Amino acid sequence: MEIVKDIHWLGHDAFRIIVREHGREKVIYTDPFKIKNPMKADLILITHEHYDHCSPEDVEKLTGPDTIIVAPTDCAAKLTGEIELVKPGDRLTVDGVDIEAVPAYNPNKKFHPKSNEWVGYIFTVAGKRIYLAGDTDRIPEMKGFRADIALMPVSGTYVMTAKEAAEAAMDINPEVAIPMHYGSIVGTKEDAVQFEKDLAGKIKVVILPLEE
Repeated sequence: MEIVKDIHWLGHDAFRIIVREHGREKVIYTDPFKIKNPMKADLILITHEHYDHCSPEDVEKLTGPDTIIVAPTDCAAKLTGEIELVKPGDRLTVDGVDIEAVPAYNPNKKFHPKSNEWVGYIFTVAGKRIYLAGDTDRIPEMKGFRADIALMPVSGTYVMTAKEAAEAAMDINPEVAIPMHYGSIVGTKEDAVQFEKDLAGKIKVVILPLEE
């Protein structure tokens, strides 16, 4: 899929996505954390307020005069700039990008309770729907998600294990699944490899190299 080459994994849940359409280039970041070579962002998507997802110093590095940040309500106090606050079920369009905030939570762990109304996102760029899962387990709502590309946590502990993430990917059935949330705080590349093995012959998995 052409757009995959424009998705750059920066570690943990941080991605930089370069979108070229309508004669211009847009830069989208997700959950920026420990960003080493910042570019000014048009759009920053933040899933929840934990320090490794909502990092004010990293957001500041990426924020220019036209940057719009989309985040859950409890992130607002940590951030400055133009912020659109969301909760699960919200839909909005930012700079031509259609965004849906979807549930992200742990059903049986204490780390990401459903009551906090933290989110993942399904956003549409270059005609493709990209699902950023955020910190979540496999949840029933995923059966209703529709996405072409799914960015899935695989490390276990705070989120799905690789096996659970593969099952969740089958619920969503994207064209491409990309593992994340490993190699930094918890999880290793072996989790990404296991995710790929579990989906072999079912869903194409792309393990992105870590970029600086």
